[in-house]
Amino acid sequence: MTNAKYVKSVTSPKKFIIGQGLLASINDYMKTFGDSAYVICDEFILERAKEEAGRSIQNGSNKAIFEKFNYQITKQEIERHRDLSRKAGANIIVGIGGGKTLDTAKATAYYEKLPIVIFPTIASTDAPCTALAVIYKEDGSFDEYLFLPSNPDIVLADTGILAAAPSRFFAAGIGDALATYFEARACYRSFGDNLVLMKPSATGLGIARLCYESLLRNAVEAKIAVDHHVVTRAVEETIEATIYLSGVGAESGGLAAAHAIHNGMTAVESLHKAQHGEKVTFGLLAQLVLENAPREELETVIHLIKAVNLPLTLKDLGMEKFEEKEWRQVAIDACAEGDTMGNMPFPVSPDDVYQAIVTANAIAEAYHD
Repeated sequence: MTNAKYVKSVTSPKKFIIGQGLLASINDYMKTFGDSAYVICDEFILERAKEEAGRSIQNGSNKAIFEKFNYQITKQEIERHRDLSRKAGANIIVGIGGGKTLDTAKATAYYEKLPIVIFPTIASTDAPCTALAVIYKEDGSFDEYLFLPSNPDIVLADTGILAAAPSRFFAAGIGDALATYFEARACYRSFGDNLVLMKPSATGLGIARLCYESLLRNAVEAKIAVDHHVVTRAVEETIEATIYLSGVGAESGGLAAAHAIHNGMTAVESLHKAQHGEKVTFGLLAQLVLENAPREELETVIHLIKAVNLPLTLKDLGMEKFEEKEWRQVAIDACAEGDTMGNMPFPVSPDDVYQAIVTANAIAEAYHD
């Protein structure tokens, strides 16, 4: 019998489709999986989805029920959608919106044993492609991770819609994706666990590297285009990197210090308005300090962060005053048992992390205009 400790994996959505006009032709992509859709939508796009997606589904002689997402993914909200999808006789679930909406759709589809179509409206993280949903309590505090047995059946990345979202979200997606290669590299070197609790594969590492190379080639020009709400080849390739290459690279390659430090930073109240990808970006700088990365590598990362207008220093992220006690707690939390700091290829203590955070911030300030 195979020893599970040495099983490697590559996991991804069955299909990833990228281009313009996908909302208005959604039936072309979902029809092979189901003909009666229950669609969970963010409020801001609900009417447009009813009009464009609804017309596509109706013209394909299929049917759909559209329901607004109620702002927070809780067990109660998931149960509400499960009940409504059963009453609608749905045989496919569609999620259209931001991360919490998409996670709600994933969870609903999982519990109802139905196929799932994911349609992100912002490109701020790689979550659309992953086999994971993050569930919260009614008061907004974290409840649990729901690990899913498979990735979404289809992810549709409509570049026109994604480029029309506020460019800060687009930049945050670049920041989240920027860490993918460096974390996968660390996990591969340590033979750590990837996000499906198997070992990182050479394919996962290769996809993560391609993600980084694509960002270096396209991200700056793409951010400029998105600032003007237009779509170019650079925008398309950056979205492919931030949603698909980053998602598959992270899930198959694994996470390390950057996301562990992000997790510790979530307890810092002054940073609560910072985006996930913005905090991961600083976590990456701290990881590179931990690794004593070559200066050329560190400078390449810093120059890209600045060029796409991501926050560079802790002050940029919203920190008003550096409190040593608070940041030592961040370091302790980042090294919590079971978190991804354990995927670093050498032992890392909370004191190591604290000193890396202080140094990374000082380096960032030195490069700040």
